Amino acid sequence: MTETINETRLNDLIGKVIGDVAGAMSLYLAYLGDHAGVFDALDGAGRVTIAQLAEKTGLNPKYLKEWLGSVAGAGYVNHHAEDDTFSIDPEQALVFAREGQPACMQGFIQAIVSQYESHEKAVDTFKSGKGRPWGDHTQCLFCGTDRFFRPGYQANLIDNWIPALGGVEEKLKAGAKVADIGCGHGSSTVLLAEAFPNSTIHGIDFHAPSIEEARKKAADAGVTNVEFQVATAQDFAGGDFDLACIFDALHDMGDPVGAAKHIRETLAPGGTFMLVEPMAGDTMAENLNPLGQIFYAFSTTVCTPNSLSQDVGLGLGAQAGEKRLAEVCKQAGFASVRRAAETPTNMVLEVTG
Repeated sequence: MTETINETRLNDLIGKVIGDVAGAMSLYLAYLGDHAGVFDALDGAGRVTIAQLAEKTGLNPKYLKEWLGSVAGAGYVNHHAEDDTFSIDPEQALVFAREGQPACMQGFIQAIVSQYESHEKAVDTFKSGKGRPWGDHTQCLFCGTDRFFRPGYQANLIDNWIPALGGVEEKLKAGAKVADIGCGHGSSTVLLAEAFPNSTIHGIDFHAPSIEEARKKAADAGVTNVEFQVATAQDFAGGDFDLACIFDALHDMGDPVGAAKHIRETLAPGGTFMLVEPMAGDTMAENLNPLGQIFYAFSTTVCTPNSLSQDVGLGLGAQAGEKRLAEVCKQAGFASVRRAAETPTNMVLEVTG
């Protein structure tokens, strides 16, 4: 059979791959610049020469020249040809330099680098069809994930998501009992503890090193109304919780129905389950966009392997969609699932009954 090659389509696809390769390398160099402090040095410095930047950072000017050529070509920094200087504007600084700002993308970039860091295990997992637990990844993933999600939680959790839940904010202000399940490094736990000092926040995660880091974060923040435990979502201790939360983690679990069932059993009468999950439509066709592309990619190497490493191994995936998530919650015995709030990257479901 003779194939007919559409030269225009072929060249377009080659151009697309070249652009993707350029982007991949730009993210890698953005990671280098973040960890070497170059973006921080550029922030607020105005126009600087390579020599001035080398003096400010203590880095080799020969490396800086090549680094600047790449990231300037990517549009991550500005090159001023008239005097051969470099700068970053406020928008670039927000994305690449200003830690904790909702627009800062360095945590996301760090999580991507972590996937290449352990690529051999990813290939073995993909080919074998077996699971790969969360703890089998490098520290870079844990730090990057927390670093990426934290600003979004800071921007939305207290001011937008909690008020969108029926009667929950009033309970938390008065003094409630909260379970933050799959809390990771504890950023969401600490935010809730700081905002609602009359409430007690229980941070729960099955990954012991993450709980250790969460305890450190809580101590550094000076909050005392927190408790932590190493446990899965299906067997954590405690009960009579007025609010249970899972932030971007239910789809990673092997048995999300079992997790939701245990949450329902541990809620106080009239309690609420707040489920925060990646934004997604209910069909793959709805998710074939840049955001869906990213979530499907992480789901291939992180989320689904973690689910398949556990009992049941449902493998919801990071683009499960509201309809499928509601089915999980109703299989667990909940009566009502309502989308209470959303951002461009997350949906917030209020699960009750």
